Amino acid sequence: MSLSWAQIFRLGLVQACLGAIVVLMTSTLNRLMVVELALPVVLPGFLVALHYGVQITRPNWGHLADQGGNRTRWIIAGMALLALGGMGAALAIPLLESHFGLGLALSLVAYAVIGLGVGASGTSLLALLATATAEQRRPAAATITWLMMIAGIALTAITAGQFLDPYSHARLLVIVAIICTGAVALTTLAVWGIERSVVIRPAPPAIRFRDGMREIWADTRARHFTFFVFLSMTAYFMQELILEPYAGLVFGFTPGQSTSMSGAQNGGVFLGMVLVGVAASGFRIGSLRAWVVAGCLGSAIALFAIAGASLWALPLVPLVIALGFFNGMFAVAAIGSMMQLAGEGREKREGARVGLWGASQAIAAGFGGLTGAALVDLARSLLPVADAFGAVFLTQATIFIASAALAARVMSPRPRALLVPGE
Repeated sequence: MSLSWAQIFRLGLVQACLGAIVVLMTSTLNRLMVVELALPVVLPGFLVALHYGVQITRPNWGHLADQGGNRTRWIIAGMALLALGGMGAALAIPLLESHFGLGLALSLVAYAVIGLGVGASGTSLLALLATATAEQRRPAAATITWLMMIAGIALTAITAGQFLDPYSHARLLVIVAIICTGAVALTTLAVWGIERSVVIRPAPPAIRFRDGMREIWADTRARHFTFFVFLSMTAYFMQELILEPYAGLVFGFTPGQSTSMSGAQNGGVFLGMVLVGVAASGFRIGSLRAWVVAGCLGSAIALFAIAGASLWALPLVPLVIALGFFNGMFAVAAIGSMMQLAGEGREKREGARVGLWGASQAIAAGFGGLTGAALVDLARSLLPVADAFGAVFLTQATIFIASAALAARVMSPRPRALLVPGE
């Protein structure tokens, strides 16, 4: 037996829970540190980079999943770690205001725990999907679960934004506690019993982690795709730590308004993914490579507009939604390719391959987020606030253009059918 559609949707709920907790850490708490606590942008940038850096262990998690073991256990335990780290990160906000050293120490530990939780839960979940999903359902399963993650991010950001105003530390802690507790409970209910109900394909012969990675890296397509993931995700995450501070410092948004804006952005990502899924699978419009290139170029155009929004008196929220829309276009096409590539190679080591690309994404996310934050701090010492943020957005747009060029060269034109269930 393989995963049914109902079971795939249940596993998608786990992705939604992952996104629900992480969006508070990377968006809301980031804005609070920069605007309400008046801390340098590079501080939350470093903390988020730390949580991504810890995820370099993703290939190890994937390798362990390939060699056998209880993936359900790691999914639930990872979510519990993520929730614990999320509560610690929220508790650190009032401490950063009253006892900076203690708050910083707690933040360092909390964000490291968040990274471990995401790595353990997320990689084990994707490995389960890759090995227990029927070949013809893999692309659709990837699209469904990713869309559910984006939905979880968007709904959490919008809902939390409504309840955060008027802001207080106590209100923040209550909201984070409810979300974290609910995420662990929902994950446990969603994943329970699924692994026992499907017959997983036999694990590949036992192999050392280093030898397995060397074999995967020797695969030209896997290696080139890793480079694309790193470059595009660097561009994708450069604005993550600076977009809400930009809205607050340049446009005067409140914490609730900027959090809701992040929710609207992820709503745009959701719409972009739906468009590509329907167009590519339902109407056979365009190849995945074409959608990736179009999404990257559209993201670059949206960033050019965001960079000049204050100068040209453009409304920020619609531009941010457009950015999310084009981000979603290229992301879902890349996910379709990833699920196909995960099953390629001499041995079916889906977990290790997914872990490799997950590590590449995590490193790029940490690097991109920290670089964006550091560049803003540097530019603010030389330029007016709006111009400083604009310069970083233009840099991000340039990287998206480079990502489009790389995708056009290295992505096979074959994947148009990847999102078509049943083929």
